[in-house]
Amino acid sequence: MILLQSHSRFLLDNLLNRLQNIEKAVEADYHWAEFDDVRYHIQVTMKNPHILLLSVSLPTPPPETVFLGGLPSGAIEAIKAAYGAVVQILDPPRDGFNLTLKLNLTKLPPDEEYKHALLVKIASVREVVLGAPLRGILKKLVSRTVASNTVGLVALVHRPNESFFLIPQADKVTIIFPMRFKDSIDIVLATSFLQEFVEARRTAGLNTAPPCLWSPTLPLELKEAPAEALSANAGFVTFVIFPRHVEGKKLDRTVCSLSTFHAYVSYHVKCSEGFMHTRMRRRVESLIEALDRAKPGMENAKNAAQSRSFKRLSLKEARTNSN
Repeated sequence: MILLQSHSRFLLDNLLNRLQNIEKAVEADYHWAEFDDVRYHIQVTMKNPHILLLSVSLPTPPPETVFLGGLPSGAIEAIKAAYGAVVQILDPPRDGFNLTLKLNLTKLPPDEEYKHALLVKIASVREVVLGAPLRGILKKLVSRTVASNTVGLVALVHRPNESFFLIPQADKVTIIFPMRFKDSIDIVLATSFLQEFVEARRTAGLNTAPPCLWSPTLPLELKEAPAEALSANAGFVTFVIFPRHVEGKKLDRTVCSLSTFHAYVSYHVKCSEGFMHTRMRRRVESLIEALDRAKPGMENAKNAAQSRSFKRLSLKEARTNSN
């Protein structure tokens, strides 16, 4: 199975290209959107070619989630910790966006390896911002301290008007995803995929992975959640995260995997659908060829048609033949 990258490939390519051509003073103005309805806007002017403005629009949060100033809780602190003096947060952001960052390319570190790592981190702004509340709770799990404001059910946005839920405890964090899909075929494929996903966790090589469960019915942990947030048509997926899953460098990988879980499932559902369509088309083509070969006299008819010659008749000859 393919894991999605945490960074935006298009954003990273533009950052690298801008850095290589910073002296050319070329304007840039790009808009694009990626999975989960996250939209980006890059703008560079000829007057300040070393200054890049990056605006990000996040998915519309459902009522059960908490956004402060248009951003998830802890997002501002996460941005400052991840980017330091290289990035400045503009307040207010550009119209139509939740966040606008001012990136000064001249403040990037001289070391090439560290510079590239920082650009990858900037291209991962989606994970840094949307994953900030999740990261904060999982950090508390490592130290086994649960803040008073995270006791009980916590709802975090991950798709437009959709959320997933966390139940923090001192020794573990339970994470539950209500899985929703619009297309009826996607619902069937996703349900089958998730059941196999849970079964794969039980293999010998994945003993250290977080426990994973799938249920077609509402888990008891979500009995206090609002009813409109629980309209799942492909069941509920539950992960149980223990301190060993978020120690050291594992924290970044866990936050990324959980933040993009629904997109990860959607990606594999669409790949499965495309693969089946390709197999079906090939099967139909092979059946048509078999039917053509099975028709009696087809080869003789073809040879006869190729051996025939036609002579254009004059009007007088045509009347004679008709009589």
